Amino acid sequence: MSSVPQIKIPATYMRGGTSKGVFFSLTDLPEVAQVPGEARDKILQRVIGSPDPYGQQIDGMGGATSSTSKTVILAKSEQPDHDVDYLFGQVAINKDFVDWSGNCGNLTGAVGAFAISKGLVDASRIPENGICTVRIWQKNIGKTIIAHVPVTNGEVQETGDFELDGVTFPAAEVVIEFMDPADGEGSMFPTGNVVDELEVPGIGTFKTTMINSGIPTIFVNAADIGYTGTELQKDINSDAEALAKFETMRAYGAVKMGLIKDISEAAARQHTPKIAFVAPATDYVTSSGKNLQAGDIDLCVRALSMGKLHHAMMGTASVAIATAAAVPGTLVNLAAGGGERDAVTFGHPSGTLRVGAAAALVDGEWTATKAVMSRSARVLMEGWVRIPGDAF
Repeated sequence: MSSVPQIKIPATYMRGGTSKGVFFSLTDLPEVAQVPGEARDKILQRVIGSPDPYGQQIDGMGGATSSTSKTVILAKSEQPDHDVDYLFGQVAINKDFVDWSGNCGNLTGAVGAFAISKGLVDASRIPENGICTVRIWQKNIGKTIIAHVPVTNGEVQETGDFELDGVTFPAAEVVIEFMDPADGEGSMFPTGNVVDELEVPGIGTFKTTMINSGIPTIFVNAADIGYTGTELQKDINSDAEALAKFETMRAYGAVKMGLIKDISEAAARQHTPKIAFVAPATDYVTSSGKNLQAGDIDLCVRALSMGKLHHAMMGTASVAIATAAAVPGTLVNLAAGGGERDAVTFGHPSGTLRVGAAAALVDGEWTATKAVMSRSARVLMEGWVRIPGDAF
């Protein structure tokens, strides 16, 4: 039997927000993977352990969920007045592709820390003690993100008392600002409406709010699809018929948003758009057994990522939620009670999250200027990942 030696690649395994991923410096990747293409995708897939028909990613670093099947590539920024270029790859678990169509807001919380520790931020910009402002260029979507990373004795501070629902242990708070989060290539509401009727053959016609802010997202009312908005993962992810229904709705929504031309293209674009359902605030028990009171939140939101209900909330979808909540008349705004607002606290399966956002009507078009949320990040392991030399 012939054997192929493994190669090793410098890498860092990090938690960012409620996600985990494998982080690389661009120059540490094999030369063929330092540019976009099949070789890069194959290397990242092999690192994560995909495609895996068993859906477990046992032979890789992935954790068999959309929140843990993630990769990040960082480099010194080529953009003026930015420190680091950030490229995110969502690796499909049981299918043969890497989705580069959007950002990961949760892992954004770890980008600044990695950039500082790997020398991607000029030393003159890093305080001995205080907050380091890291200017991030998000290459997937062409947007600026500002991360405010705490530094102690010249090094990134990772421990602290900031608690984030969906993460077991407290850590240091990292404030993230998503600048101009709406899609710069078109309207924040791609159909021109804050509410649309989405016709899905064989399923029904539903009121939707479709927005490009943070990440393209399709919102529907929970009650219109037979839910309460208080569901947990087990309630949705164990129901194959429900998951198929959501995927069909997502595909037709993607066509209406102009992201794809035919619903058949949705299978190769699982990362975007997201689909979520909203409901007015109500009491419920979170996945950790905590009793959450309606008075603690403005509304309930549940969102699907890569075909499954998310255990908490995607960071980019949180931006979409906050932005939509700031625009009177959207389904998100109405579920939160209507009116004008510059922040929203929503309930998700693991607990609550508060996100600030500002939206303005300019020349008849809604636009978002900024969204702000707090995240945390921590290095879990660093060194090298190994993959067979014939994996690409």
